[in-house]
Amino acid sequence: MDLALNEDQRQIVDFLDGLTRPYAAVPMHDCSLALVSDELDAELAEGGFLDVMAMEELGPVTAVLVVERLARLPFAVEAGASALLRIVLDPDLPRPLCLIEEGRLSRPVRYLKPGATVVVVGEGGVKTFTASAAQVRAVTDEPLYAYPLAYLTEVPADARLHDMAPAEALRLWRVGVAAEAAGLLAAALESVKTYTSERKQFGRPIATFQALRHRMAETQVLTNAAYWLALRAAGSGDDGDAALAVSHVQDTAKRVGYDFHQFMGAMGMTLEHPLHLWTYRLKFLIGELGGRGANAAAAAEAIWG
Repeated sequence: MDLALNEDQRQIVDFLDGLTRPYAAVPMHDCSLALVSDELDAELAEGGFLDVMAMEELGPVTAVLVVERLARLPFAVEAGASALLRIVLDPDLPRPLCLIEEGRLSRPVRYLKPGATVVVVGEGGVKTFTASAAQVRAVTDEPLYAYPLAYLTEVPADARLHDMAPAEALRLWRVGVAAEAAGLLAAALESVKTYTSERKQFGRPIATFQALRHRMAETQVLTNAAYWLALRAAGSGDDGDAALAVSHVQDTAKRVGYDFHQFMGAMGMTLEHPLHLWTYRLKFLIGELGGRGANAAAAAEAIWG
């Protein structure tokens, strides 16, 4: 099995890294709970990075590579829904795309704002509409997350019904979440590795202590698995692979989130270090699509029936 990226994929990743280099660090003295950039969003759209799935020579695996790479940035970018679901639904849908399960208006929605496209997935089908100011309510009573969030107050009766099976929309949604969470895990782990390699105790970097190295190694294995499962789910187009990828990455995020902050010591409890920008997003994604239990059950159902 050849696990290497092909030439087109390598070029896309290299171009993307070049474009996002100015956004790879947190602005000086910024301790925000959520970082967003309209400039970055516009550059991604102009460069066509969120449209690669529509190109036959690139397809969904390359789209997942883009989503995973963007998730590593300290800036939150709406990429998963746009790069995967929008291309199939209607490439002309205005961004950002906000995904919500039918009947779950009690959960805040990522990137929701007036003018955003809301995608509702449920037994009633796959519907879209453009959110108005009256349909968006600010979040004031939720735990802290590193995404821009808002509540959707209603789904209008005249929402556009698309010719797409809800199961296919859920599959693409899961693939996007798996890719994004894999990128968040990779970025969080890399930031912890850098810090623990520089922070010294007893005259040596704390990363050299065996107890820490063993736990970091286990975290690296779990993070690598999240990446490969997301790519497999994109390449196979299988419902079970998509649900399994999400279930694994949600379980991993739950297991290692505490470790990341503990490895950082006191610095891991502050906003001075950007670690929270990735771990807080992971905290939100743990509950996506019903959480670990629901996605594990969906994987079992798809694989064993």
